Amino acid sequence: MADKHKTPTCILGISAYYHDSAAALIKDGVIIAAAQEERFTRKKHDARFPKHSVAYCLKEAGITIGNVTHVTFYDKPFLKLERLLLTYLSYAPFGLLSFLKSMPVWLKEKIFLKDTLMEALDWDGEIIFTEHHESHAASAFFPSPFSDAAFLTMDGVGEWTTTSFGIGDGNRIRLLSEIHFPHSLGLLYSAFTYYCGFRVNSGEYKLMGLAPYGESKYADIIREKLVDIKDDGSFWLDMSYFNYCVGLTMTSGKFHRLFGRGPRKPETELSQFDMDMARSIQDVTEEIMLKTARHVREVTGKTRLCLAGGVALNCVGNGKIAREGIFERIWIQPAAGDAGGALGAALFVWYQYLDNPRNVDGQHDMQRGSYLGPGYSGEEIEAFLKERAAPYERLDGDDIHARVADLIASEKVIGYVQGRMEFGPRALGARSIIGDARSTVLQEEMNVRIKFRESFRPFAPSMLADKSRDFVDLPYESPYMLMVGPVQEKQIDPASRRTGLKGIAQLKVRRSTVPAITHVDYSARVQTVDPVRNSFYYKTIDAFYRKTGCPVIINTSFNIRGEPIVCTLEDAYRCFMCTNMDYLVLGNFVLDKEKQPNRDQYKKEQISQDLD
Repeated sequence: MADKHKTPTCILGISAYYHDSAAALIKDGVIIAAAQEERFTRKKHDARFPKHSVAYCLKEAGITIGNVTHVTFYDKPFLKLERLLLTYLSYAPFGLLSFLKSMPVWLKEKIFLKDTLMEALDWDGEIIFTEHHESHAASAFFPSPFSDAAFLTMDGVGEWTTTSFGIGDGNRIRLLSEIHFPHSLGLLYSAFTYYCGFRVNSGEYKLMGLAPYGESKYADIIREKLVDIKDDGSFWLDMSYFNYCVGLTMTSGKFHRLFGRGPRKPETELSQFDMDMARSIQDVTEEIMLKTARHVREVTGKTRLCLAGGVALNCVGNGKIAREGIFERIWIQPAAGDAGGALGAALFVWYQYLDNPRNVDGQHDMQRGSYLGPGYSGEEIEAFLKERAAPYERLDGDDIHARVADLIASEKVIGYVQGRMEFGPRALGARSIIGDARSTVLQEEMNVRIKFRESFRPFAPSMLADKSRDFVDLPYESPYMLMVGPVQEKQIDPASRRTGLKGIAQLKVRRSTVPAITHVDYSARVQTVDPVRNSFYYKTIDAFYRKTGCPVIINTSFNIRGEPIVCTLEDAYRCFMCTNMDYLVLGNFVLDKEKQPNRDQYKKEQISQDLD
C-alpha cells in the first residue's frame, strides 16, 4: 500500500456507451465508491457518459479530478470497432440498415473515445484501456476473498470475447482460453428473451423467473438446431437462426419457422408456449454453465471459482454450480454486468498495472457488502422531511428494529432506506421494499399493486445467515443475492405438490411456510444477511425473528417497473407516495402513508406519467 506521507493513488474506473454506465473509485487499494449512472438520471440502464456517477465518486472520496492519478476505461473501442466492421463486411450487403444506424454513433463519439473522455472529465493525463473481459475477470477475482482462484466470465460480447476463463493468483490474472463472437451464451439467452417478448439487456431476469412455469419441451431442438454443446462447455451457434450480427432484431425468420411462431409482442398475454421456451433455454444455459465450470476446474486445478459477466447474474445456474460441488467455494461479483467493468478496470490498474501487493484472509471480500453508493445522515433525513412537512416518528437504538418487525408481522409493506446505496442490480437491504415472507397474499399484491409489474415474478428472501440452511439448500452463504437454491423439504407443504396445476395457476398454491418467497419450482433466490456486512438490516430481521420465530423476510428492489432502484431521499419518498406501500423507513425515521400530506396529489402525478 502507498506510504501515508505520499500522494494517495486514486484510480477512477469508467464503463460507458454500451449498457449500464458506471464509475468506481479506488484510493490506495480501497474501494471508496461505485455507482451506476441510471440511479442519478432515473433512466434505466443509462449508457451515456456517467458524469453524475463520477461526480459522486469524487465527492465521496473527498477529492477533485485533479487528485486522480489514473483514469481507466473498461474496454478497448478500436477492437470493438474492428469486430463491428469485420462482421458487417462478412455479411455484406446484408445489414446495411444496421450499419448505417450504428456508424454515425461510432464516428461521433466512440472512435475518438479518448478525446471524449478527456473532455468529459476535464482530464489531461493518461487513460488506460483494459479489455472488456479483462475488466470482468479483474472485477471477479481481485475483490474476492481468495488468494488464488479460477475465474470464469460469460456475457453477450466485449470486443471479440464472449466467454473466457483463467487463473487469478495474488495480484495477477492470467487468461487461459476464450470463445469469440458471434458464438455467445449471453446473446443466445438474449435471443430467447427477445423472442418471448421481453427487452434485451434488461428482461433476461424475467425470462429466468418465467422458466419454472414451463416444461423443457424445446431443449432438444435448441441443442440439435441452434447450439452445438461440447463436453468441455464450449459451443457453436448456427447463425442462420439469429439476426444479431448485422440485423436490427435478435432472431431470424428461420428461427421463427423452426418454432412455428414469430416473437411475442411485448405486453401481450404470456402463453404456455412462452413459458416452455423460457424453461428450455434456461435448461440449456445451465448445461453450458455446468460443463464449462467442470472444464475450468479440471484445467486450472483450482478449488475456488470467481464469476463475472452478465451470465453470472443467472442465479439459478450459479446455484447449480455451487450445489454440484465442482468447487469448494464460489464468489460472484455483485455488479457482474457492464457496470462492474468500471470497478474491474480500476482494480486491474491498481494490482496488475501498478503491481501493488494484494492481501486477503480467505473469508472476507473487499466489496464492503457492495454498499458503495450515496448515503444520508440522520440530520440530512430529518431536514428533508421537515422541508416537505412530512409527519414522521423517530426511533433510536433497538426501538426502530422492533417497530419495523411489528409492521412486517402485520403484513405491512415497507420501503426501507438505510446506509449507502447498493452497487449492482440487486437491492440488499439499503434500497429495498420489505414484507412478511409468511404471507399468502403479498407476492401478488406487491407485484401488481406496488411494483406495477407482471404477477409471475418471484420475490427474493433476506434471511439471517446463521439460519439460512434451515430454509434453503445452498452449500455456503449468498450475501449478494446471486444464487438460487431449493427450499428445504421440511418447509414445504406436501399437499402443494399434488395440485396438478400448470402455468400461472400455480401462483395460487401455498407451497411452503414462507410462501411469498417460494417460487413455483420450490426454489428461492437468497440473500444471507450477517452482522458484519449490514448490521442495521441484520438487526431488523433479527427483531422479526425474535418476535415471530421466522428469520426470513421478503426483499425486493425499491422501485417500480421501468425505473431504476431509488437513490435519493426524494426518489424514495416519491416512490412511496405514488404506490400502495404502507410505511417508509428512512434510517431511524418511520413514515405512515395515512398521515402524509398531498398523497392524493402524488397519485395523480403518477397516473399522469403513466398516461404519457
